[in-house]
Amino acid sequence: DSNFILANAQVRCGFPIVYCSDGFCDLTGFARTEVMQKNCSCRFLYGAETSEPVLQRIEKVLDGRQEYQTEVCFYKKGGAAFWCLLDIMPIKNEKGEVVLFLFSFKDITESRGRNHLGDKKEEKQKSKRPGSKHLRAARRQGRTVLHRLSSQFARRDHGEMKINRNVFENKPSIPEYKVASVQKSRFILLHYSIFKALWDWLILLATFYVAITVPYHVCFTGTEDSLSAARSTIVSDIAVEMLFILDIILNFRTTYVSQSGQVVYDPRSICIHYVATWFFVDLIAALPFDLLYVFNVTVTSLVHLLKTVRLLRLLRLLQKLDRYSQYSAMVLTLLMSMFALLAHWMACIWYVIGRKEMESNDPHTWDIGWLHELGKRLEAPYINNSVGGPSIRSAYIASLYFTLSSLTSVGFGNVCANTDTEKIFSICTMLIGALMHAVVFGNVTAIIQRMYSRRSLYHTRMKDLKDFIRVHRLPQQLKQRMLEYFQTTWSVNNGIDTNELLHDFPDELRADVAMHLNKDILQLPVFETASRGCLRSLSLHIKTSFCAPGEYLLRQGDALQANYFVCSGSLEVLKDDVVLAILGKGDLIGADLCSTDQVIKSNADVKALTYCDLQYIGLRGLCEVLQLYPEYASKFTLDIHQDLTFNLREGSEME
Repeated sequence: DSNFILANAQVRCGFPIVYCSDGFCDLTGFARTEVMQKNCSCRFLYGAETSEPVLQRIEKVLDGRQEYQTEVCFYKKGGAAFWCLLDIMPIKNEKGEVVLFLFSFKDITESRGRNHLGDKKEEKQKSKRPGSKHLRAARRQGRTVLHRLSSQFARRDHGEMKINRNVFENKPSIPEYKVASVQKSRFILLHYSIFKALWDWLILLATFYVAITVPYHVCFTGTEDSLSAARSTIVSDIAVEMLFILDIILNFRTTYVSQSGQVVYDPRSICIHYVATWFFVDLIAALPFDLLYVFNVTVTSLVHLLKTVRLLRLLRLLQKLDRYSQYSAMVLTLLMSMFALLAHWMACIWYVIGRKEMESNDPHTWDIGWLHELGKRLEAPYINNSVGGPSIRSAYIASLYFTLSSLTSVGFGNVCANTDTEKIFSICTMLIGALMHAVVFGNVTAIIQRMYSRRSLYHTRMKDLKDFIRVHRLPQQLKQRMLEYFQTTWSVNNGIDTNELLHDFPDELRADVAMHLNKDILQLPVFETASRGCLRSLSLHIKTSFCAPGEYLLRQGDALQANYFVCSGSLEVLKDDVVLAILGKGDLIGADLCSTDQVIKSNADVKALTYCDLQYIGLRGLCEVLQLYPEYASKFTLDIHQDLTFNLREGSEME
């Protein structure tokens, strides 16, 4: 059952509550700070109909360390009664000693048919119970709200009278200034929207498709087989042309960033900007040459050559590289794709050189070209330089193999240049390969190093830590604690020091970031009445900390320098090896502020039970902020007593 509390059975004085679940708080209406360290007999839940014999029996069971189950009528914080099935279970340690009491609460009001109590009896019980204080507080708050509203209406009436007098006296009224919201047509597409990003990637894939198919069709068409292969891609080619045409339409309705850094939404300005920049390039690339196949028009190599103007769209890719430069994997993929695309283009040119060499020489005496050599090896020789020879597929694979081997190395000689033209092209290929090594592979190396820079930093710091341990000859136990702490903290923050990262940012921006990072602790009830300026100042003093299991956050007698908020994990408060409290997510531990400047000493040990993430605010920084906001300081001093889950200040247990 999730509605339970744990009480310390080793403390004779009242068996204080050391932990209460969220379900118990939801059931009873009491906050955890109001329950902790109270007597486990839960006298704060007693009321008029709570059975006195049952209560006496509970006291005897606790003294005898026995199990017990009963039904009892308890009262919530608001005064409403509910019937509860109470289970008391003593918990023993390995020595057989009872160290904790487990109290389990189950709401059985519906099963007993007591969902609603009589109005008179309920009013009478509420007037007798402490819950009436909350009703009186609510009434006081209501009167305060009414007073504020009435005063606000009074000020509003005065303001209206003043305005009316100004109107009657014909005095110029004070102009109103406001920032007008951007008026954008519903048919305008934002250039940074998710749809536009996905559309750009689709156009990028279509551009790569064009960059592959167009040079291939230009260089390898000329036979019936290649022409039929070109016609087989007619559907995909027309689909790409339609995408390019649709892209032109969308670009006429897509916002852009002006030279002054402002986003332009005006449709007329967008059209003028697009026509003056990329419109004609996109228009030429979108000309529907492939529709000639639909009308059975004879397509020659010249038509395919005209389609090479579509490669101008690759210039748009260079424009987008800067946008994606922060994504290492994406840039790496684009660079390798461009390298493969360059090899494909040069393979097409290499094949054209071989074909032109055969056509320009005597077919009976000339047979030294690379295509002739390939045909002989594949046992498919050319006859009169026009008939026979290797298939288009084999010729393309051999061309791509030659260009890739030349770009990445000096080749392997099985496909080599024999004529002067082929040798000149091979020299150019090697020079381009050297340039590609410097540009592409240099960037690839830098990108890969950047991708693994964080891991390299981890190994560097780990080596420094091990060297430190070895030089100073730390004992094994201390060494293990340091290594475990380093590894765990690195897995949490990945080696990023937030304070160092935000150090160079302006205070205004750092305060906004700090408020976002520390929003959990700033949402505590003790900070509800603080102004936004006060919260921003407090957020700059909040730091993060981490505790591994078994580590002590504080020792008894230590100077208490901060209040801690538990973001995750569990801790226990110990005094003389006796558990005083078990703390979990959302708990606040520390001390209230003293009226004097004396040093606050911790009255107990605080030890981590699991891996714990903590946020803390230094008491010195807290005092500095409260001095800047004295109107909030008095409220904070009163509320901190109620919001501390456990007060660690020496002497607080006597108050």
